[in-house]
Amino acid sequence: MNMVEWVAAGLGLINIILVARRSLWNYPFGIAMVALYFFVFVEAKLYSDALLQIFFLVINLYGWWAWLHARKVADGGIAVERLGAAARLLWLAGIAVAALAWGAMMARFTDAAAPFADATIAGMSVAAQILQSQRKYESWVLWIAVDALATGLFWSRGLIATSILYAIFFAIALWGLVRWRRTMAQAAA
Repeated sequence: MNMVEWVAAGLGLINIILVARRSLWNYPFGIAMVALYFFVFVEAKLYSDALLQIFFLVINLYGWWAWLHARKVADGGIAVERLGAAARLLWLAGIAVAALAWGAMMARFTDAAAPFADATIAGMSVAAQILQSQRKYESWVLWIAVDALATGLFWSRGLIATSILYAIFFAIALWGLVRWRRTMAQAAA
């Protein structure tokens, strides 16, 4: 499984760099990555993350369609925007409820290695991916939190390549946050 993990990690790196650059071409790499990571996470008994890959496959297809039809800005990238304050609070409350409920189910009904940590990462990842498909700036804030938590969890499960990938994702998410903020400022000017 180690080679599959490394290939998935490489595809993920290409994917996230293209997302930060607001390139539509991030989606083929993302789709290939999540397909491979499904098997990596099943092997590691991180079932929430394995199921999350199925969701990511579907949302990547939606995101590809949405970005294909999105407004472009002067630099040729996809236009981005912010959530309102009320929407941000609703998303955070939804993440908290989903993470607690899913973590409790995984703890009760499976032999999951880290049910609540895994469920929190999964819940935030779902929200971040949906928001990213909708080109929302706040997706990067969630990805930064996901990447910080996931780096430690994956390392603890012996998924070294994936842990390193998520540490790199953390840095790229910071870069993406800055780039998308700059894009919004330029569009507003």
